[in-house]
Amino acid sequence: MSYRNRVWPDGRIVAEAARGTVMGNRGGRIHDVETKEIIREQASRRWICCVLSFKGRQRQVMGQGYTELFFLDEVTTLAAGHRPCFECRRDAARAYAGAIAQVLDFKCSPGADEMDRRLAQERGRGWSGERMTDLSGCPDGTVFSQDGEFFALYNKGLLRWTPAGYAAAGIMPAGLPLHVLTPSLSRAALGAGYRPIWHPSARDASAL
Repeated sequence: MSYRNRVWPDGRIVAEAARGTVMGNRGGRIHDVETKEIIREQASRRWICCVLSFKGRQRQVMGQGYTELFFLDEVTTLAAGHRPCFECRRDAARAYAGAIAQVLDFKCSPGADEMDRRLAQERGRGWSGERMTDLSGCPDGTVFSQDGEFFALYNKGLLRWTPAGYAAAGIMPAGLPLHVLTPSLSRAALGAGYRPIWHPSARDASAL
């Protein structure tokens, strides 16, 4: 039996056997310890992306601490509204913040509070993505939905997202209504050179 702790690009938390390549949390415990069921969307605005293993720490999944959430890859976490953790992924978090500062012309890199406040505006219940018909200005790593499916831009091409990995997706849609899930802040970071963790299947699918 799989816990309901896997996150899709639109932020939904589902039950899925495959854990993916990264984990994260939403600021604390969002599950009931006895039933192991998700009972709220977040504990705070700290929606972060972490590595699966850090300093040999051992945790009980769905235990007394924060709720461990699992994602296909970091591209998925960014689409869902998370950002790199400043503890277990300090270098990545600094690179992400630095990229944002570069694009938005901040005098210094934004801190966690500022980034979380901005990200919170484009995620969670009721958020279905920014409606677009032209993706030419979107960087690699941008995820969008169309007709109930998820797609990611990769090496100027298109991949179809699945819970187990990426698949070839054909040509880029043009002129059709799309819902871009990746928040504008993360798209800014990606456009300025931030390089997220991709699931290994992305490279294989792009070669087809």
